[in-house]
Amino acid sequence: MTGENEAIPPAEQGLTPLDASAEIGDLVSRLSGEEKMDRETRGRLLARLARLLGASARQTGAKGLAGGRWLADVFADVAPRIPVRDLETLSRHHDGMLGERLADDLVRVAANATTAVGAAGGALAVVEFAAPPLLLTAPAQLVAETLVVSAIEVKLIAELHQVYGVQVQGGGAARAAAFTTSWAKQRGINPLMPGSMAFAMGTAARTAVRRRLIRTLGRSLTTLGPFFTGALAGASLNRVATRKLATSVRNDLRRHGGYPLPEITEK
Repeated sequence: MTGENEAIPPAEQGLTPLDASAEIGDLVSRLSGEEKMDRETRGRLLARLARLLGASARQTGAKGLAGGRWLADVFADVAPRIPVRDLETLSRHHDGMLGERLADDLVRVAANATTAVGAAGGALAVVEFAAPPLLLTAPAQLVAETLVVSAIEVKLIAELHQVYGVQVQGGGAARAAAFTTSWAKQRGINPLMPGSMAFAMGTAARTAVRRRLIRTLGRSLTTLGPFFTGALAGASLNRVATRKLATSVRNDLRRHGGYPLPEITEK
């Protein structure tokens, strides 16, 4: 990976901003999807994503990076590409499960996925520490990890809404904004509350998303430790955070969904 003052790699030189944005979205979509991949493949895709993000950050400049605006803009472009399954597909992909069993399994899979990304990010942070700084002193691979972990968690939230019968209306972009805001606030959506959907596109929601991304990035900074401790820290923190998020959202959805269920406590 190139350093801050080195030339943009040839693989990135021929890409227009639109092409780069599309590839970033495709890579995050693939890394946050259900595809089974080994550590080498995941690391290779994360490295490619990091290179694209580094090139994008250099083009944006320091002013555009300030306060996480660039990171939030990138995630806003990525969010509509996050693959979200309907209830029928979810049940089919999880051996016919429904209700609490299906929700439990979705949380398990998502936690395993963010754990794997954290481990891969920890390895990348050691091997490729010469990445260009993007936000504070965070190298590009940590921003890549942040985007993928955030996408996995947004996907989980969207699919939990399906499981609990909470329907969110609107087109793909509006639904993506709603679920991204739900993720940022760590709350389920209550479609019966007046204005519950309108806030998804507001300034306050965008600010919440930006702050949540910065906190997730800060969590990823733990992967800058020595090789094994960095990877283990990233994996462990991601797992805990994903499960905590799921517990909060599920308790909300139990109250807002199509059937009453007792609240759960974090495992």
